[in-house]
Amino acid sequence: MGDSVATLQARTAVLTANGRPPVVRADADLARVRRTAVEFEAYFLAQALQPMFAGIGAEEPFGGGFAEDMWRSMQVEQYGKALAKSGGIGIADAVVREMLRAQEQTEGPTP
Repeated sequence: MGDSVATLQARTAVLTANGRPPVVRADADLARVRRTAVEFEAYFLAQALQPMFAGIGAEEPFGGGFAEDMWRSMQVEQYGKALAKSGGIGIADAVVREMLRAQEQTEGPTP
């Protein structure tokens, strides 16, 4: 009731910008999008790091074998997760932007 005409006009201008009201996302949705993007970046980084460790053999006294190969792949996966969690190389940020842009394009203008 205490809103001035200018305040109401400003709110109306925001609501009708681009012919549709602004999309308000819940924090939980944004957190889920961000988490998914970080998981994608972690997977990508692990796949990129895998060839770096492919030629490294196990030294004595451990001797390698199937268990060593399995452990190595899990280690590289954890490296990817740690890199992504600590900021990564920017892939997660780009994925978040593209996911939000795609979501806005599919929502289209509201009638």
